[in-house]
Amino acid sequence: MKKYFTPISKSSLASHSHSQSNQEENVNHSEVPSHSSQEFDLSTLKFDPGERTSILNYHPNHRDVIRRAYLVNGPCQPRLEVHEYPQTNISGAMRRFNHEWFDDVYHDWLEYSVSKDAAYCLYCYLFKDHNINQGGGEVFSCTGFKNWNKKSGLDKHIVRLLITQGLAFLGHDESKSSLSRGNFLQILSWYAKRCDKIRDYVLEHAPQNDQMTSPIIQKDIVTACKIETVKAILEELNGDYFALLVDESFDISRKEQMAIVLRYVDRMGFVMVRLIDIIHIQDTSALSLKETIINLLAQHSLSPSCVRGQCYDGANNMQGEVNGLKMLIRQESRSAHSIYCFAHQLQVTLVGVSKKCVEVGKLVVLVSNIFNVLGSSFKRMDDLRDSQKAAIQDALDMGELTIGRGLNQQLGLSRACDTRWVSHYKSFNNFILMFGSIVEVLESLALDARSMDERAKAMGHLESCQTFEVAFMLHLMRDVLTITNELNKCLQRKEQDVANAMLLVEVAKKRLQVLRDVFCNIIDWQLQELNDRFNEVSTDLLHGIVCLNPINSFSSFDSKKIMRMVELYPDDFDEFNMDTLENQLASYIVDVRDVDERFSDLNGLCDLSKRLVQTKKHSNYPLVFRLVKLALLLPVATASVERAFSAMKFIKNDLRSQMSDDFFSGCLVPFVEKDVFDSIPNDAIIKTFQDMKPCRVQL
Repeated sequence: MKKYFTPISKSSLASHSHSQSNQEENVNHSEVPSHSSQEFDLSTLKFDPGERTSILNYHPNHRDVIRRAYLVNGPCQPRLEVHEYPQTNISGAMRRFNHEWFDDVYHDWLEYSVSKDAAYCLYCYLFKDHNINQGGGEVFSCTGFKNWNKKSGLDKHIVRLLITQGLAFLGHDESKSSLSRGNFLQILSWYAKRCDKIRDYVLEHAPQNDQMTSPIIQKDIVTACKIETVKAILEELNGDYFALLVDESFDISRKEQMAIVLRYVDRMGFVMVRLIDIIHIQDTSALSLKETIINLLAQHSLSPSCVRGQCYDGANNMQGEVNGLKMLIRQESRSAHSIYCFAHQLQVTLVGVSKKCVEVGKLVVLVSNIFNVLGSSFKRMDDLRDSQKAAIQDALDMGELTIGRGLNQQLGLSRACDTRWVSHYKSFNNFILMFGSIVEVLESLALDARSMDERAKAMGHLESCQTFEVAFMLHLMRDVLTITNELNKCLQRKEQDVANAMLLVEVAKKRLQVLRDVFCNIIDWQLQELNDRFNEVSTDLLHGIVCLNPINSFSSFDSKKIMRMVELYPDDFDEFNMDTLENQLASYIVDVRDVDERFSDLNGLCDLSKRLVQTKKHSNYPLVFRLVKLALLLPVATASVERAFSAMKFIKNDLRSQMSDDFFSGCLVPFVEKDVFDSIPNDAIIKTFQDMKPCRVQL
């Protein structure tokens, strides 16, 4: 045996034995032979794998010494010159062990037993645990492999051993039953590079958890990204008051989605408007919507009692005075005041006018029909573009137009929609600018259209659009809508507050009032619609907000109106706080208007909130700052919700229309809130991904 094993001194063995843990010393010794637990004679070890004592039958204190001895000397591989391998009849053919296998990829572990005429695995013998059903059972550790006609069994043994048990080829630790992922993949890669059959087997049988590019894993990672994005938003909210902005829309697959957006003031006094989820809904009743919203808030540990504002469109399930969503939310929070989205109301004013004024209604129908005719075929669209191109070139040649970047852009057919902002203004404006090209294409259709019906329609539209009445109404409505279009664009800004929105409404009213002296009827109707639909501007709540506006050195400040506004927030200001607030307001207005020049250049409540934080005055006047935040929380437009719907077409489109709701929401939230998502470290996403469900492989 000294030929195969290097003797180890007894002092080394004793030193090693004392380093073993108490846990190993308490192992059941009933399976241990009559060897001493303090010393072991390596000369008694058998070289032939068929004659060895099972490694588990040795004392735990000796196992590592024995393993090290076998590993140092390598596997038992008697060569042909020393031993003649016997032949065995297998399936009608004489077969025997092939010594060339010792020089193949198996040279590190393959052993041959002369006494048993069988092949063994050195590592299975040394590191096999009590579970004999893993890694090929006892074939390569006890029984022996004898199927000389199936060399593939050796290949499969390597991979099956690595995948199912992960034996420690690079070293052993009794406290671990498998390799670390790094060592496991390192060994697996080493073998895969040296044997095509093993590589193919790995690709076929490797654990699914390792396929980090699989759809399931990708969706989990997307969900983890969404979770971390929402978590960052909630940390920014910091448990403070917030407002709800909710709207509904259909995606490309005709599934109705509800976007939920929070509006709040962060620690630095900035107004933030963030999408936190988009949810597929089947029941659009107010009660169902409320339940969905409440469940979502509870999921993120947000209390409905913290809601201080609501903003929805004009749908009955949202604005119903008895069972609408706004009233159901008010049951959870008395201070959750609702404002009908100003931009939606503005759009509906035109619809109201078109229903009252026949001439406006006829104009809307005519423009829509002409656009439908011209846009019904690619040839007509090409003719329209060619006509526009020729008209622009003529104008350039005559010096009527100048050349420059962004100038003379091609115009398209902008169809109007009753629920789409600025669509009517853009539709009328493009019709006027493209009028010459439109007439030219209609004339061509009236002469060359294939069917009599198409020629008749083209001729009718041509005659109608060339009348004085249509031309007059086109220019009139464009001028009217130009005024409200400026208001509309301002309402779509992300950081819009109530005070500025109300000022813009007043500006639009005054401009329309100027036009009224010339065009009485239509302007009267437009003014009436604005007065009817924007009646919130006369309430105590909004008047109080206007009085907080810092524009023109706080010229609108009125403490009495502000105190009437405070009465609408009983959950935030009790009688004691109201007395304190009144005193703070008196000191506050003198400070910011007459003393501190840093408040002289503010343009709205958003600027006021930021400046209060920057100058630390939010600590000096905490109740005033609370009131400013409540004013900022009142949303006046659902533009942020609409942005989520605009982004849906990038995530869910005609080529990718069958997405699960969770995956869809997981993609949309980080996409919309890019700035929040970009600030999240990869480690946080990886941790969330790993915590979502058990994974055998770490990302």
